[in-house]
Amino acid sequence: MRIRSAALTDIDALLELELTSFATDRLNRRQFRYMLTRARARTLVAEADGALLGYVLLLFSRATSVARLYSIAVAAPARGRGVGRALVAAAEAAAWAAERAYLRLEIRRDNRASQALFESAGYRRFGVLSDYYADHMEALRYEKRLSPALKPKLNRIPFYEQTLDFTCGPSALMMAMQALRPTLELTRTLELRIWRESTTIFMTSGHGGCGPLGLALAAQARGFNAEVFVNDPGVPLIDSVRSPEKKEVMRLVHEDMRAEAAGRGIPVYLGTLDIDALRQRCQVGAVPLVLISSYRIYRERFPHWVVVTGFDDHFVYCHDPYVDHDNGETTLDSIDMPVSREDFSCMSRYGRAGLQAVVLVALSAAARRPMPECAHG
Repeated sequence: MRIRSAALTDIDALLELELTSFATDRLNRRQFRYMLTRARARTLVAEADGALLGYVLLLFSRATSVARLYSIAVAAPARGRGVGRALVAAAEAAAWAAERAYLRLEIRRDNRASQALFESAGYRRFGVLSDYYADHMEALRYEKRLSPALKPKLNRIPFYEQTLDFTCGPSALMMAMQALRPTLELTRTLELRIWRESTTIFMTSGHGGCGPLGLALAAQARGFNAEVFVNDPGVPLIDSVRSPEKKEVMRLVHEDMRAEAAGRGIPVYLGTLDIDALRQRCQVGAVPLVLISSYRIYRERFPHWVVVTGFDDHFVYCHDPYVDHDNGETTLDSIDMPVSREDFSCMSRYGRAGLQAVVLVALSAAARRPMPECAHG
């Protein structure tokens, strides 16, 4: 048996393997061709005597240090001969070679064989995705650290996927608020209500985004403490529009929000929080919302809010409310994303002015306490 990279000439054999291995959620010819030619992916096949014994398909998550094991299958005659284990080991080596520190996957709850395979290979179960497969079966989420030195502590932050292109800020705030107040119900109505309260009206195109003052005001209106850190006293994101009339509207909205924040006693600091300072604030119960430039992740220049969920000596971990379904991603790719500390420092600046903005959301000062953590690995 040998393991090699898949080629376009393998598609017929891969399709036959899909047909005999899975009853639902099969990859089709077009999807295999895309994975082999255009996707951020790597497909490996095991073969012997010219016959395809199995394959494993990896997806590489954007600018983060995660790879996702998207699919693995072994031909029925080859099962029980170590082919699956060899493919998993090859996938881990390929992920590590691509500078990914974590490998994640999801497994059907009723697939006991796959669960046993990955658990024996050192994968740990860390979550459940309800109604995940076409037949409504749950998916069990698994992960393995490819470097034993990585030992993060992650705050237990719920995940909420933004439902519109312009609601990353409200979605991030909703995650932070439910982490602090688990009884809070996260709905699309709440998502839109927070957006209406915190929008800056205009962006480069389409609906307005949400600035740090607007998000802080929305958090306080719901009984949370909020602090704002910005490195520029001017109007956030104003460089994203060209029209003088739109700039004037944004300036008026910003001044109104600034006056309201001052009237409500929301602290607004002219300065930034580095990664170590963010870590310290998390340890006393705050949940940071951080404005990033999406260019390193999506190769598009727009401001984007994420929630910081944890740290270790190598990575900052984030929930990204945006899930890139068009490129085959699921919520698995947006939860607790590890971003290298260096990349995170670069990402947390937006625009020519290098805007840096952080909103810290917390319980009242008297009720501050460390967030519940879960050991990661």
